[in-house]
Amino acid sequence: MAGVIRVAVADDQAVVRMGLRAMLEREPDMEWVGEAADGAAALALLRRARPDVLLLDIRMPGTDGVATLRAAAGDPELRGTKIVVVTTFAVDEYVFAALQAGASGFVLKDSAPDELVNAVRVVAAGEALLSPSITRKVIGLFARHGTEPVEGLDTLTPREREMVAWVATGRSNEEIAKELVISPDTVRTHVSRAMVKLHARDRAQLVVFAMRAGLAVPG
Repeated sequence: MAGVIRVAVADDQAVVRMGLRAMLEREPDMEWVGEAADGAAALALLRRARPDVLLLDIRMPGTDGVATLRAAAGDPELRGTKIVVVTTFAVDEYVFAALQAGASGFVLKDSAPDELVNAVRVVAAGEALLSPSITRKVIGLFARHGTEPVEGLDTLTPREREMVAWVATGRSNEEIAKELVISPDTVRTHVSRAMVKLHARDRAQLVVFAMRAGLAVPG
C-alpha cells in the first residue's frame, strides 16, 4: 500500500492501547487515528475515522472482537479496513471464529515491536497475516467442523485450486513460487484470479474458503 497507513486500536486495557500508540506513532509511514475500549466504540471509530488497519483485541467486555468483526464485515462502508486480531492466545476457538468472521490476520500481544509494526504493513498491503504454525492449528479446527460447499469453487482451474490450497498453508507468493519452481508473478496471477472468481475480500478470506472446502496441496 502506498502512502501513509492510517491505524487504530481497540483494546479494553488502557496500558495496551498506550503502548501500541507509542510504538506506531514512531513509524514514519503510519498515522494514529484513534482508539477504543470495546467493540461498540470500535465500530463507531471505524465509521468516523475509516482507518486502513484496526488492531483488535479478541476478548473485550460487551461487544467482543468476534462480534465486532462480524459487524464490520457486514457493513459495506467498513470493508476497506483490514482488521488484525491482537491476542494473548496463539490459537483457540476465538481465533477460529475470528478468521471466519473476517480477520485479515493475527499477532500475539507479546510479539516483538517490529513484528507488530510489520503486521500492520503486511495487512495494509493486502496480504494475509497467518504464520504456518498458526495456520496448521487453525486447519485442525476447521477439520473438526467438516467441509462445506464454497460458491464459485467449481469455476477455478486446477492450477487456481492448487494455488488457493497453497495460500492456506500460510506461505507468501514468493515461498509458494520457490516450492513450485515458478515465478512469484505467476503465483500472484493465479491467486488474484481465484480471489476474483470466489469474490474473496482479501487473502485471509481465501484461506477460509480453502479450509472450508478441504483443499490441500498435492502430495
